Amino acid sequence: MSETEEKEEMLMILKTLVDKINRLESAVFNDDNLLMKSGYVVVETPTPIMAASNDTDVDKIAKMEWSEISAMVSKIEGGY
Repeated sequence: MSETEEKEEMLMILKTLVDKINRLESAVFNDDNLLMKSGYVVVETPTPIMAASNDTDVDKIAKMEWSEISAMVSKIEGGY
């Protein structure tokens, strides 16, 4: 296979991929699309926020009772 044939084949593959992406985008963003209306597909997703807290300093934990530490761990695990 010559170099020009390889370039033509690569160009054909790229055109096919671009066409498929364009069809997929039009299907996802179409106003009549049931997936968008049902909420399965969203355009904007929430961004997680990671912030360090100074509430649990080592000195503060060292002065806690075991029951307070157990309650704190339970709260972190999702219990109340």
